[in-house]
Amino acid sequence: MEKLNFPTYSYTITDDENGRRYILDPIRKKRLLLTPEEWVRQHVLSFLQQEKKFPANLISTEAGLKVNRLSCRYDALVYNRQGAPVLLIECKAPSVKIDQKVFDQIAAYNQTVQAPYLFITNGLKHFCCYHDQLEKKYRFLDDIPEFEAL
Repeated sequence: MEKLNFPTYSYTITDDENGRRYILDPIRKKRLLLTPEEWVRQHVLSFLQQEKKFPANLISTEAGLKVNRLSCRYDALVYNRQGAPVLLIECKAPSVKIDQKVFDQIAAYNQTVQAPYLFITNGLKHFCCYHDQLEKKYRFLDDIPEFEAL
């Protein structure tokens, strides 16, 4: 898989009898098909836990939500210790350009989720922003804050 703009982490990667590669997701505790997007997601999850000290038990991945009566799935969502959403994450494959369409996608998801922080990445480029819900404005940040600072 492609080298991403994250620190290097160790993963359990296996192949099945048909040559398909799988990666062990420690959050969901199961093997997942190793797609380019999953490679990015696993790096984000490792980064959050190892660098930013996010507790694994407060991270949800690939769960469904309704957006304007449409069923969607977010890539990852982090909750605070009180159970409120604090960080919504959208991962794309490295070949996918982060453009206005991707920002619109996470903003639409966040209408339902209401997380104050958003993170978008394709593994090569990262964007983190704070959504001021009172002023209805986004403020871009240099990095994801440490968990305890959220």
